[in-house]
Amino acid sequence: MMQQEVLSVVDENDRVIGVRPRNIIHARQLRHRAVHILVFNDHGCLFLQKRSMSKDLNPGLWDTSAAGHVDAGEDYDTSACREISEELSINVKGAIEFLFKLPASEATGMEFIQVYRCFHNGPFVLAAEEIEEGRWFFPERVSARVDADDPLLTDTFKTLWRIFESKNS
Repeated sequence: MMQQEVLSVVDENDRVIGVRPRNIIHARQLRHRAVHILVFNDHGCLFLQKRSMSKDLNPGLWDTSAAGHVDAGEDYDTSACREISEELSINVKGAIEFLFKLPASEATGMEFIQVYRCFHNGPFVLAAEEIEEGRWFFPERVSARVDADDPLLTDTFKTLWRIFESKNS
C-alpha cells in the first residue's frame, strides 16, 4: 500500500491555508495544486501517456506527458521536475518552460494547474504503477482528437490542450 500523499490546501488565490491527505482533499473537493508537463521531441511530436488501469482517477485514459500533485511544502517548478523524473525517468532541470496556469475549478478537479513544456527525444522508462503505455503523436492528430471530444483523453488534458493551442496558433 502506497503512503497517502500529503498536499497543501489552497484558497481561491492559490495561497496555502492548510495541509491534508490527498484522499480527503479529493473527497471534500478542496482546492489544491498540480502540474502538467508537455514533452515534445525534435520532430514536433507530443508524448502522451496512457494512465494505468490501477489509477483511481481516469484509469486507462490518455493524458499529458507527465503530471501530478504538488506536495505540501513543494513549489510548482520543483514538482514539475520531480513528476517528470518519477514518471518518465528523465532529468529536465533547467530545461523546463512554464507556459500558463489554469484556475481551480470543477473542470480541473479543483486543482490550480501549472502547465510546462520541455523537449526530449526519449527513451523513457515509464513508471509502471502510473503509466500503462506511452506514445508520440503529431500535434495535428492530438488537436483532431481534442476537437472530437475523444472520450479516451482525460478532460483535464483536453482543457489544457485547447489553451495551449490558442496560445501557440
